[in-house]
Amino acid sequence: MTDATLSAQPDKMESPAMKAEVFLPDDYRPAEDEPFMNDRQLEYFRRKLVIWKQELLEQSAETLGNLNESARNVPDLADRASEETDRALELRTRDRQRKLIAKIDSALRRIDNGEYGYCEMTGEPISLKRLDARPIATMTLEAQEKHERREKVHRDD
Repeated sequence: MTDATLSAQPDKMESPAMKAEVFLPDDYRPAEDEPFMNDRQLEYFRRKLVIWKQELLEQSAETLGNLNESARNVPDLADRASEETDRALELRTRDRQRKLIAKIDSALRRIDNGEYGYCEMTGEPISLKRLDARPIATMTLEAQEKHERREKVHRDD
């Protein structure tokens, strides 16, 4: 084989990041009767997280556009106060979205690391229903409730 032929052939070795794409039917839902966090379940949650992140980024871009549009000097004090209140609300919403995107990125990293779907406190599997409802969950429902009770007690001190 010539050097030109060798360079034209794709590399046969795949890195871990270049895993083969998992086939996932459009109507797929993770089921309790299949192995926990198998390739299909991981791909299902990865796609769910990526779509959610994309929606948040689009909303964020829209928010920034609205804020730039409304950044004008309004002479009427009542109108200006109303506009400032709306602006503050938009900025708070934007900050919550930023924090949520960070949690989504963290969940995507856990998928890549093989840690996704397992409680960070107990190591037990997080229920599929919980993950489907809140794909960024890091604890089982029981561990989350215990954590919140502990947090509440310390907050009341």
